[in-house]
Amino acid sequence: MMTRTSVVTGAGSGVGQDIALKLARQNWRVALVGRRAETLKETVKLAGSAGSQFLVCPCDIGDSAAVGVMAKKVLAEFNDVEVLVNAAGINAPNRALEVLSLDDYHMMINANLNGAYYCVQAFLPQMRARRSGTIVNIVSDAGKQASPKAGPAYVMSKFGLAGLTQSINAEEKPNGIRACAIFPGDIDTPLLDKRPAPPNAEARARMLRAEDVAECALLAINLPPRAIVEEIVIRPK
Repeated sequence: MMTRTSVVTGAGSGVGQDIALKLARQNWRVALVGRRAETLKETVKLAGSAGSQFLVCPCDIGDSAAVGVMAKKVLAEFNDVEVLVNAAGINAPNRALEVLSLDDYHMMINANLNGAYYCVQAFLPQMRARRSGTIVNIVSDAGKQASPKAGPAYVMSKFGLAGLTQSINAEEKPNGIRACAIFPGDIDTPLLDKRPAPPNAEARARMLRAEDVAECALLAINLPPRAIVEEIVIRPK
């Protein structure tokens, strides 16, 4: 039986924050996961009266041991988790092949891909046991086609995240588990500040908003269990 409990990574800003807020307002309990407790607490404040739905869980998801500790805390509080949203993502200013450092490469792979994998593996067992669960991975249109503005480490991590989504559906559908990959184009979020040349206000005004992508995630989550949206590509008009 489906429960209204969820985990959202990257919940301190951008798309992850907006998804967490929308879930809480639909009466879901939400574990807020992110590296910095102070940004997660800002999400709680933004929720107003719905803030009581949140469990604040600071965690570096690129650290598999830390994810294990976080998952134990969440499951001890919620008993089970119906929905996992992997929305955490990062890039680096020096991202082109010519200037990409090994440290930045590993940072992006850990945050964007390995962290999602660790979270999936942490919450899949109880989904299998219950035969119910939805996993939403916020990818990027860089996971469909490489571009110079994204850089190779980001592109590689996002292609990998798309592959993880497909693998979940290939293996876990018989267990009642479904996964959706969302591929947004440019979104006006704080991640833009990491670009070598951050876009100006006029360019940002033409982009998607975090809430647009969050609506896609809620569509995938709220569909009846008999239905699945495997991929959503959303871009600015």
